[in-house]
Amino acid sequence: MSLPPGWPPELPPPGTAGFQRRAVGWLYDLCPPDYRSYSVLRAYPVLLARFAAGHVASAIEAAGRGLATARADLRGVLPPEAVDAAIAAYEREGLRLRRAAVAVGLVDRALRGEQFVPRL
Repeated sequence: MSLPPGWPPELPPPGTAGFQRRAVGWLYDLCPPDYRSYSVLRAYPVLLARFAAGHVASAIEAAGRGLATARADLRGVLPPEAVDAAIAAYEREGLRLRRAAVAVGLVDRALRGEQFVPRL
Protein backbone atom coordinates (compact mmCIF):
# COMPACT_ATOMS: atom_id res chain seq x y z
CA MET A 1 0.00 0.00 0.00
CA SER A 2 1.18 3.48 -0.84
CA LEU A 3 0.89 6.19 1.79
CA PRO A 4 0.36 9.80 0.72
CA PRO A 5 2.75 12.60 1.60
CA GLY A 6 1.91 13.90 5.07
CA TRP A 7 0.87 10.53 6.47
CA PRO A 8 1.80 10.48 10.18
CA PRO A 9 4.90 8.31 10.65
CA GLU A 10 3.56 7.13 14.01
CA LEU A 11 0.73 5.23 12.33
CA PRO A 12 0.76 2.02 10.35
CA PRO A 13 -0.94 1.95 6.97
CA PRO A 14 -4.75 1.76 6.91
CA GLY A 15 -6.11 -1.75 6.82
CA THR A 16 -3.24 -3.24 8.79
CA ALA A 17 -3.69 -4.84 12.17
CA GLY A 18 -4.06 -2.24 14.88
CA PHE A 19 -4.46 0.73 12.53
CA GLN A 20 -7.79 1.94 13.91
CA ARG A 21 -6.75 1.51 17.56
CA ARG A 22 -3.50 3.40 16.99
CA ALA A 23 -5.25 6.07 14.92
CA VAL A 24 -7.68 6.70 17.77
CA GLY A 25 -4.81 7.10 20.25
CA TRP A 26 -2.94 9.39 17.86
CA LEU A 27 -6.03 11.55 17.29
CA TYR A 28 -6.69 11.79 21.03
CA ASP A 29 -3.10 12.96 21.52
CA LEU A 30 -3.88 15.98 19.31
CA CYS A 31 -6.91 16.92 21.41
CA PRO A 32 -7.41 18.36 24.88
CA PRO A 33 -7.27 15.62 27.54
CA ASP A 34 -10.95 16.07 28.42
CA TYR A 35 -11.95 14.71 25.01
CA ARG A 36 -11.01 11.24 26.29
CA SER A 37 -14.04 11.35 28.60
CA TYR A 38 -16.47 11.40 25.65
CA SER A 39 -17.17 7.74 24.91
CA VAL A 40 -18.89 8.67 21.65
CA LEU A 41 -15.53 9.77 20.25
CA ARG A 42 -13.94 6.39 20.99
CA ALA A 43 -16.97 4.59 19.57
CA TYR A 44 -16.85 6.58 16.32
CA PRO A 45 -13.28 7.31 15.20
CA VAL A 46 -14.48 9.43 12.26
CA LEU A 47 -16.18 11.70 14.77
CA LEU A 48 -12.97 11.86 16.80
CA ALA A 49 -11.12 12.86 13.62
CA ARG A 50 -13.63 15.68 13.13
CA PHE A 51 -13.08 16.90 16.70
CA ALA A 52 -9.30 16.68 16.26
CA ALA A 53 -9.45 18.59 12.98
CA GLY A 54 -11.45 21.36 14.63
CA HIS A 55 -9.08 21.58 17.56
CA VAL A 56 -6.00 21.70 15.33
CA ALA A 57 -7.62 24.35 13.11
CA SER A 58 -8.32 26.50 16.16
CA ALA A 59 -4.75 26.06 17.35
CA ILE A 60 -3.46 27.15 13.92
CA GLU A 61 -5.54 30.32 14.19
CA ALA A 62 -4.31 30.98 17.73
CA ALA A 63 -0.67 30.51 16.73
CA GLY A 64 -1.16 32.87 13.80
CA ARG A 65 -2.71 35.53 16.02
CA GLY A 66 0.09 35.09 18.55
CA LEU A 67 2.71 35.44 15.84
CA ALA A 68 1.04 38.53 14.39
CA THR A 69 0.83 40.34 17.73
CA ALA A 70 3.81 39.03 19.72
CA ARG A 71 6.30 41.74 18.88
CA ALA A 72 3.92 44.62 19.64
CA ASP A 73 2.41 42.99 22.73
CA LEU A 74 5.71 41.91 24.28
CA ARG A 75 7.91 44.91 23.40
CA GLY A 76 9.07 46.48 26.62
CA VAL A 77 7.73 43.56 28.67
CA LEU A 78 10.35 41.00 27.71
CA PRO A 79 13.93 41.41 26.56
CA PRO A 80 14.30 41.52 22.74
CA GLU A 81 15.91 38.05 22.62
CA ALA A 82 12.90 36.58 24.45
CA VAL A 83 10.53 38.24 21.98
CA ASP A 84 12.59 36.84 19.09
CA ALA A 85 12.50 33.39 20.71
CA ALA A 86 8.72 33.65 21.15
CA ILE A 87 8.27 34.54 17.49
CA ALA A 88 10.45 31.62 16.44
CA ALA A 89 8.40 29.31 18.68
CA TYR A 90 5.15 30.58 17.14
CA GLU A 91 6.56 29.94 13.66
CA ARG A 92 7.65 26.39 14.55
CA GLU A 93 4.33 25.67 16.21
CA GLY A 94 2.39 26.96 13.22
CA LEU A 95 4.37 24.68 10.92
CA ARG A 96 3.87 21.69 13.23
CA LEU A 97 0.14 22.37 13.43
CA ARG A 98 -0.26 22.75 9.66
CA ARG A 99 1.45 19.39 9.20
CA ALA A 100 -0.83 17.90 11.85
CA ALA A 101 -3.87 19.27 10.02
CA VAL A 102 -2.80 17.52 6.81
CA ALA A 103 -2.18 14.29 8.72
CA VAL A 104 -5.56 14.44 10.48
CA GLY A 105 -7.25 14.90 7.11
CA LEU A 106 -5.47 11.84 5.73
CA VAL A 107 -6.30 9.71 8.76
CA ASP A 108 -9.93 10.83 8.55
CA ARG A 109 -10.06 9.77 4.91
CA ALA A 110 -8.52 6.40 5.79
CA LEU A 111 -11.00 5.88 8.62
CA ARG A 112 -13.80 6.52 6.12
CA GLY A 113 -12.44 3.71 3.96
CA GLU A 114 -10.59 5.65 1.28
CA GLN A 115 -7.71 3.74 -0.20
CA PHE A 116 -4.62 5.61 -1.23
CA VAL A 117 -3.18 4.63 -4.58
CA PRO A 118 0.20 5.75 -5.87
CA ARG A 119 0.24 8.44 -8.52
CA LEU A 120 2.56 8.15 -11.46
